Amino acid sequence: MSANPGNRLQKWNPTPPDRGAFPLDHYGDCKEHMQKYLKCMKLVRNENAPNCRLLAKEYLACRMEHELMDRVEWKDLGLPEDDKNTKK
Repeated sequence: MSANPGNRLQKWNPTPPDRGAFPLDHYGDCKEHMQKYLKCMKLVRNENAPNCRLLAKEYLACRMEHELMDRVEWKDLGLPEDDKNTKK
């Protein structure tokens, strides 16, 4: 059954994902970073710990490098900028 009056066909217009939605890591390129971050979050009982934030930054950097998400400035993600000496 169709909820479409008169069974008229309508064009389907897909929309891009909302910010924060990104492709799955099917090949496990960033799996190690993700597991370290999740282990850290479990240890600190999901508190906002600085060491976990650094692991989150590594994970997001990996996702950006493997084009699993768009490149975003660290300040827009609420994370500290890289040191100028260690920047690639």
